[in-house]
Amino acid sequence: MDKLRKRIDELDAEMLKLLNERAECVVKIGVIKQKEESEVVVPQREKELLNRLTKLNNGPMTEKMVHRLFQEIIDTLKELQK
Repeated sequence: MDKLRKRIDELDAEMLKLLNERAECVVKIGVIKQKEESEVVVPQREKELLNRLTKLNNGPMTEKMVHRLFQEIIDTLKELQK
């Protein structure tokens, strides 16, 4: 169990790094959207993203879990674009 917990800690650190990298991209997109006076929220883009990730999922997470997890990431990072 200790070995698995250590691996979870490593994965958490890696996910945090990747989420912050994603956040940096979101900030850059926000700057572009402000210059172009575009909408922050693009529902079709979100739908496409969630559909793509659902198709990429090989489990053990369910489709609903993937959708909920990434919807939360999307919603949280939208704040960086405002």
